[in-house]
Amino acid sequence: MEKSAWSIELELDPTIVPGGDAAFTEMLGDELPRLARIARLLVGSTDAADDLVAEAITRTLPKWREGTVADPPAYLRRVLVNLAHRRWRRRRLAFQRDHASLDWLQPATDSEARATERDRTLHAIAELPARRRAVVVLRFYDDLPEAEIAQVLGIGLGTVKSTLSRAIEQLREKLGTLEGS
Repeated sequence: MEKSAWSIELELDPTIVPGGDAAFTEMLGDELPRLARIARLLVGSTDAADDLVAEAITRTLPKWREGTVADPPAYLRRVLVNLAHRRWRRRRLAFQRDHASLDWLQPATDSEARATERDRTLHAIAELPARRRAVVVLRFYDDLPEAEIAQVLGIGLGTVKSTLSRAIEQLREKLGTLEGS
C-alpha cells in the first residue's frame, strides 16, 4: 500500500504526535489511507479530503490523550463524517454533469465504459443529500454493518435502514438498472 503525505509527515515530524502517543501514531498509520479514501468519497476533492482528515486527527488527539476514546478508528470515522456533513451544509456542494459532450464520442471500449459508469455512479452519489451519502459510503465502501453506521453517525438503526433504502432508490432513479432502464 502506498504511503500518503500524511503518514510520511507523521514519521518525520515528532511534534505532530509526541512520543507519548506512540499507540495513537501506530493506529493512525494503519487507518490513514482508509480515512483518506473515505474522506475523498464523502467530499469529492482530494484537497478538501486531506483537510478533513487533518481536522479529524486534530480533534481526536486531545480526546485520545484524555482517555475518552474507546475505539479510535470508529471515533475518527465519526468525526470525519460529522466534519463532511458540516462542510456540505455550509457550502451546499452541487455537482453538475454535462452529458452533451458524450453524444459525439466514439463508442466506448469495455474499460472506457467501466470508467464512464464509475464516474456516473460517483457523481450520482455526490448528488445525494449529506446523510444519505454518508450512509451509502459507510455501508458500501467501508463495509460497515448498519448497527455500526448508526453508532458512527449517532442516529438510530431504523434511521440508517430507511436512509439507506431512500438513498438506493434515489440512485436507482438517477442511474437506472443494470439492464439500462
